[in-house]
Amino acid sequence: MIEQIQTEINAIRTQIDVLDKERSNLSVELDIIDASPEGIVNAYRRRASENIENAAQIKGIDDALAALKVILEEKQSQLKHLISLEPQTSSIEQIEDQIEITKKQAKVHAERVNSLAEELKQEVRLLKSCADKISPLYWRIYYKPFITGFKSISVPHVRSDREVWKIFNHTV
Repeated sequence: MIEQIQTEINAIRTQIDVLDKERSNLSVELDIIDASPEGIVNAYRRRASENIENAAQIKGIDDALAALKVILEEKQSQLKHLISLEPQTSSIEQIEDQIEITKKQAKVHAERVNSLAEELKQEVRLLKSCADKISPLYWRIYYKPFITGFKSISVPHVRSDREVWKIFNHTV
């Protein structure tokens, strides 16, 4: 897959080079006698009207170049993504080292998630306490609940048995 995309990228680059050369051959130096903005515009218009076919070819080449450059960027992005997903050919020791480093990073993030989840649980409980306190009064005035949905509130919690990590949802 990577080789196929690289081949496509090379073909697109080759086609872009061919079109660039063709465009430069079609482009003729423009004699601008009057360097004012109006003079420049008139010179370009005069050249385009004198050689309509040449102007149309240049426009077509410019459009093709723009389309090819967009496709080239997409293919390059796709190639970078595939390369990042491809496992690196490394020794077992290097892979184990990478796993340990990444597990340490994951542990830091898991601890942070659990810490934030605990804080969030406390905040939800405090919010529920406020809702429980005000709901009867709110019903009497507005004929509707103050807050709903407490039965389905959950927060994530990360656990590990040292081999497999799992994220659980704890209902608050």
